[in-house]
Amino acid sequence: MSRLVIEEKILMEDQLLIHIIEQSKKGDRKAQTELYKRYYRGMYSVSMRILEHRAEAEDAMQEAFIAAFRQLDSYHGEVNFGGWLKRIVINKSIDQIRKRKSYISDLSKLSDKIEDKNEIMPLKEITPEMIKKAIGNLQDNYRIVLSLFLLEGYDHDEIADILKISNGSSRIIYHRAKEKLKGILTTMKMELKEA
Repeated sequence: MSRLVIEEKILMEDQLLIHIIEQSKKGDRKAQTELYKRYYRGMYSVSMRILEHRAEAEDAMQEAFIAAFRQLDSYHGEVNFGGWLKRIVINKSIDQIRKRKSYISDLSKLSDKIEDKNEIMPLKEITPEMIKKAIGNLQDNYRIVLSLFLLEGYDHDEIADILKISNGSSRIIYHRAKEKLKGILTTMKMELKEA
């Protein structure tokens, strides 16, 4: 396929997406269903990384899409639609955690001081499945900050804004999450050697 053909296909896809969004704004259920089909899988993955519970992730997804369709008039195309929707999904996922009341209260009181330590040291014989399981074993606040930073690509200012905490608190939680993750992975590695 030539570069021109590829560029034309991308342009057509972008125009189709704009049309679907505009129709969705007008309340067209078919267009809304199409948006849902296009984004559900990716947004569900985002929610699962935060919540680690299928039923809660599904609930968060439903709430996120309902909220997105209600707020669609506020979307003006300044940012990528997927990024706009992802922010809603993240917020609804965090709301689910707050509902289950296991979220650490008053994160904003954490000190803004943080030691600058190296990233997680690479550990040999650690598989992606082990990392995923280890992240799932982290307490909610650690898993959320770690997932937002490492997996979703948000910086600490953005995480602080989403979670309504300070930038320093985000950094401290991230640092502690890395240390805890490193400990879990080390334990898993030792258990594998003993088996």
